[in-house]
Amino acid sequence: MAVATKYKIPLIRAGVARASAETVLLRGVDGTPLADVDMAPPLAATLTVAELRRRPLGEAPSPETFQLMGELFGKATLNGLTPAEYCELQTRSAGVPISVARRSVEDMAATCANAPVRVAAERPAGAVAGVEPGEIRAVWMRRGDTLSVIAPSNNPGTHTQWVHALAYGYQLLVRPGTRDPFTPSRLIAAALSAGMEPSRLSLLPGGHATADALVKAADLSLVFGGDTAIRRYADNPGLVPRGPGRSKVLHTGPITDEALDVICDSVAYDGGLRCTNASAVFTEGDPMELGQAIARRLGTLVAAPPQTSEAQLPVMPIEQARAMREHLASRLAGAVEVTAALYRDGGVADLGDGSAALRPAVLVCDRADHPGRGIELPFPCVWVLPWSRRDPITPLRDTLALSVVSDDEQLALSALREPSIRKVVFGGLPTHAAGPTSPHDGYLSGDLMEVRAYGVAKGSGGPRLR
Repeated sequence: MAVATKYKIPLIRAGVARASAETVLLRGVDGTPLADVDMAPPLAATLTVAELRRRPLGEAPSPETFQLMGELFGKATLNGLTPAEYCELQTRSAGVPISVARRSVEDMAATCANAPVRVAAERPAGAVAGVEPGEIRAVWMRRGDTLSVIAPSNNPGTHTQWVHALAYGYQLLVRPGTRDPFTPSRLIAAALSAGMEPSRLSLLPGGHATADALVKAADLSLVFGGDTAIRRYADNPGLVPRGPGRSKVLHTGPITDEALDVICDSVAYDGGLRCTNASAVFTEGDPMELGQAIARRLGTLVAAPPQTSEAQLPVMPIEQARAMREHLASRLAGAVEVTAALYRDGGVADLGDGSAALRPAVLVCDRADHPGRGIELPFPCVWVLPWSRRDPITPLRDTLALSVVSDDEQLALSALREPSIRKVVFGGLPTHAAGPTSPHDGYLSGDLMEVRAYGVAKGSGGPRLR
């Protein structure tokens, strides 16, 4: 017997909703049926890209369109869902605390409205928007027309990144994460309702084969995921990877309440589900003393069903949560979990409905090169390791975001000069802190756009770039 659900997510090809012969029932983390999701087979992905290539691509959407898109995403009823209803579905499906979903609505609306400002900030200073007769100038151009997005489900905020690609003028084909088709579906509905050209927006839910077809067919591909997902497409020349963050905190000096505020916020903000959440803390002091202080703080975070306002931790089906904890136990390699003594449930909080919240894990290591420094899991899980000024930068490499909790700004500047550290914040800022035009992992335009030369002869009646 078919299970009745309240909601339906159709696939979208070039702005048009289409039915599919294959539909998957999406259940919440507690097993409750939430939505029927139309699936796009690999052939549909390939044909959609081919269809887009036959359509002329006009200018990028206007600033007014993005402004309206943001307003609609944040306030309107879209796809039959109010913002509150969207948040509840998204959080019940992905296991993200509803406070995170609500905050992401505000962030997403602001990102959409700010997209033209962001693009203007990213444009190279020497590149012009128009070339007059008699000029040969630098112009900023797309490296292609179609961009596939292989999206995750860990945090709705990850979708802010592909909004910028719309502002560059790309046609987007989004393969949503299996647990969160709601966020990209709502973003696309907001864009279409704001008057964006339909051919710029496609939503193609599917499995690995659909993702493979999109990456093969599109000009460029923005791929989110772990090391395995990034390696899967490593040979594709159009790959734009967004892999693990492996974000870190460097702590020197005494263990103060202010330092612990920054460290714990870096670890647990948004339930520990961001790639900018710290998964490693390096300290010049005693790792065990700092680890125990962090554990006491993080151990108070509330385990509750994700749709409740008190929830502070990510939730998943209980067997998946137990497997996650077993995986962590297998990777200790001599590290000591100082949070273990705080929990009677082994860190898996059974919520009584088939789901469980993952309690924080703080693991103390006795050497800076412990393999835990490269392990990142989708809950507040942090490895505390020793750090020495004799080799200050080597342990900090391969980091998306680094917070330097110290009074030594030279440490922050030294880290900033290391190419594999993508963002450095200093002076009491957590790893997730960002400004309206600060880059995430560099500017996305660095991969999607390039500077070329264009000239127009004097007296020419030919085309002019605008």
